Amino acid sequence: MFVVSMKMSKMKAVAGVAGILLLCLVVFFAVKTGSGLRASAKPKGSETAAVTSEQRLAYLRGFGWEIEEEPLEIIEIAIPQQFDDVYQSYNDIQLKQNFDLSRYKGKRVKRYTYRVTNYPDTADEIHADLLIYDGRIIGGDICSTALDGFMHGFTKP
Repeated sequence: MFVVSMKMSKMKAVAGVAGILLLCLVVFFAVKTGSGLRASAKPKGSETAAVTSEQRLAYLRGFGWEIEEEPLEIIEIAIPQQFDDVYQSYNDIQLKQNFDLSRYKGKRVKRYTYRVTNYPDTADEIHADLLIYDGRIIGGDICSTALDGFMHGFTKP
């Protein structure tokens, strides 16, 4: 048997326990906020660089969409300060794909619209919209232009 004895003052013991607690808190918050111990992998759909046409096309093709290389339209739109029911429903689509337009209320963004050429089981014209703010994709959708059309996130149905 091996015995070790040490003499320690109460002050040193309290300081040691406080140091251990502080270290535990730092580790806890590092893990909770995603820094430090966890990898910082972005979920599919989180803001992605889209400064160039190639980056925008690659993003949409990453979901399996075949699209025409030239956008049908590039316009600037304003995200409203207050969301009505329509905008809230649209933001619900964005939230499902790890975007949140509420962070951009009152901002002006660019919308790039592309023609999708490989949407399954429809003869309708299908568009892919990308919302870009400060060179990053912040949202978007795949939608039909038909009167009774549809709209959903980037993932194929």
